[in-house]
Amino acid sequence: MRRLINQIRPYAWGSPTSIPRLLGRVPDGRPQAELWLGAHPGAPSSLVTEDGPVRVADAITGDPKETLGERTLRHFGERLPFLLKVLAADEPLSLQAHPDARRAAAGHAAEEAAGIPVDAPHRNYRDPYHKPELVLALQPFEALCGFREPAEALADLHGLTAPLAGVLRADLSAADPETALRRAMTRLLTLAPADRAGLVGALVAELTARAHDGPGRRHAATVAELAARYPGDPGAVAALLLNRITLGPGEALFLPAGNVHAYLRGTAIEVMASSDNVLRAGLTAKHVDVAELLAVVDFNVLPIPYATPERVDGRLEYQPGVADFALSVIRPHEEPARLPGGLPAIVLVLDGTARLRTEAGERLTLAHGESAFVPAADGPVAIEGAALLVAATVGGSV
Repeated sequence: MRRLINQIRPYAWGSPTSIPRLLGRVPDGRPQAELWLGAHPGAPSSLVTEDGPVRVADAITGDPKETLGERTLRHFGERLPFLLKVLAADEPLSLQAHPDARRAAAGHAAEEAAGIPVDAPHRNYRDPYHKPELVLALQPFEALCGFREPAEALADLHGLTAPLAGVLRADLSAADPETALRRAMTRLLTLAPADRAGLVGALVAELTARAHDGPGRRHAATVAELAARYPGDPGAVAALLLNRITLGPGEALFLPAGNVHAYLRGTAIEVMASSDNVLRAGLTAKHVDVAELLAVVDFNVLPIPYATPERVDGRLEYQPGVADFALSVIRPHEEPARLPGGLPAIVLVLDGTARLRTEAGERLTLAHGESAFVPAADGPVAIEGAALLVAATVGGSV
């Protein structure tokens, strides 16, 4: 077991206080959006060793069997398949979706063949992997997630006179919900550039007036908030088509490929397949590829994808059905907990102090905000102490 040194991504939407508070540091006033724990090359973690920091990826290359274990090696090769993050948002993130494994591999291969640099701003597929993710709220966490019934969006547009409201009502009146949502979303994201600001602005003005009174206030208020930050962006109006949800602390969502979503504000733990493939629909200054996004979106109306844990060895374990990752939560003053053996894990202490102990007698104490990498060969690992912590590992289907 080794302590980790992790990197922070300072995206503009990040909170200046949440991650410093977790790490016991004094905020410097700058946004700190994401803390990455893993081997992804975008912000790789390093192990603390007697000889100095060693990147997790280099440790894996040096001894794949010890670090990853036979099951992970057999399924994923010599790479850590999951990435753990702390996400701290003071402002909305982009409206986005992620590709499935087949499309990610094909898109990456095509962009490689075209000679597009991996760090090019217009690159869609920076790696060949899918990016399902699970988000666990640490405080009230606001999000847009997946499509709601077209009739609900239609009701929120009732009585509005803006030209865009009329054509969206026609789109949403299609008998088949999938067709209705596809038509409405496609219309919004493909508005002619010359007309976009006027059409979006007129509808936003009417919805803003409705945000304080009348039906559909919550969605109208969301549109108004997003449009104030991104004037003329049709992604703000797209919020009408999506579920608007608030996760309480300890509640979680699982977002599979094709789920359109946007995180609005709050602090959460994320665990995902180790990928940085994001297709954006709007609400961002970054690259937006409408055609590619529409090709991966799932337009079905589905239940909000809440994730429910099961109690396993003193842990609350989220197993969303993907091989890449699982997430465990260990709470203080509960039964003794144990991480499984034979799989790599990353542990992050959110509060209190945790004591980790291997069957061979190796011990490691982690305080509030500290983290560690547990090689597959070290497990199973007993966890003791009055601590709240999370642990990411490979999914149980491996």
